Amino acid sequence: MKLLLLSNGRPGLLRSDDRVVDVSGAVPGVGQAAMQAIIENFDALRGDLARLEANGNAVPLSSVSLQAPLPSPHSIFCMGGNYSEFGHRAAAPMWGFHKSPEAVIGPGGTVVLPPDDANIFHHEPELVLVFSRGGKDIKAADAFDHVFGYTGGIDVSARIYAGAPGGGGGPPRDSLPLSPAKSFNTFAPIGPWIVTRDEIADPQDVHVRLSVDGQLRGDFRTSDMAHSIAESIEFITSLEAVSAGDILYTGTNHQGLGAMQDGETIDLDVDGVGHLVVSVSDPQKRRWNKGVDEDTARDMREGTGPPGSKVRPF
Repeated sequence: MKLLLLSNGRPGLLRSDDRVVDVSGAVPGVGQAAMQAIIENFDALRGDLARLEANGNAVPLSSVSLQAPLPSPHSIFCMGGNYSEFGHRAAAPMWGFHKSPEAVIGPGGTVVLPPDDANIFHHEPELVLVFSRGGKDIKAADAFDHVFGYTGGIDVSARIYAGAPGGGGGPPRDSLPLSPAKSFNTFAPIGPWIVTRDEIADPQDVHVRLSVDGQLRGDFRTSDMAHSIAESIEFITSLEAVSAGDILYTGTNHQGLGAMQDGETIDLDVDGVGHLVVSVSDPQKRRWNKGVDEDTARDMREGTGPPGSKVRPF
């Protein structure tokens, strides 16, 4: 199933014919509470949801607007440096960080770049998983028992200073700190909906693409992960407990990153999930070169770490 939230917060389902069914009659609450209720009670609700999917009143997807499928998750976990960069990097020790849940925006939202003196603002396309239930010290062999489904996400990253988790530098080994450079308001686009786990045959081989104003930049498969999804869940939960409805950004391949700048439209396409489209606003009207940030791509291939990119605005 593809589960979504309408702009008024009512829960819905996307059918295979691209028509949306409002399922609020079967699900209590609106917004985060409604999606949380679906996740926590999915086995009991599945029959009613399936009947509504087949027989409920449906309207074209093009006629509705959506909000983030989880507008206020309790926690956003993120894996750092978790790709081999098309085989150029060996697996390094795992590390991770938090993004602020207050940074979430959904389909059609706008990423607003803050006035802070960043070297560059990067778009990091990622497969994002949604936890079905809580747990601590989950073993890799049991990891997918705790996965409810998947959505798409863009880990918006301000490259401000070296040494900060997610900002570029020494990865933490024994904690999951909040990354300020990745937690500005609007820096956690997710969506357009949640696809239940059973609809993704192999989450470890999903095609992820990101384009900016129609120009393809990120283009990779999750098979390029240096540490698998199951290993990532084991790592994250060795440090902190997760709860139902929490989300995990599983990392990105940095070879297609580029600057985000005022007036652009960004389209994330995750096979089996869907398209997440957001726009960019920069009140400072800063400008960087268009296209792939080759300095960052090279630094990541050479293993010099998540970068505080050398690129400066002009």
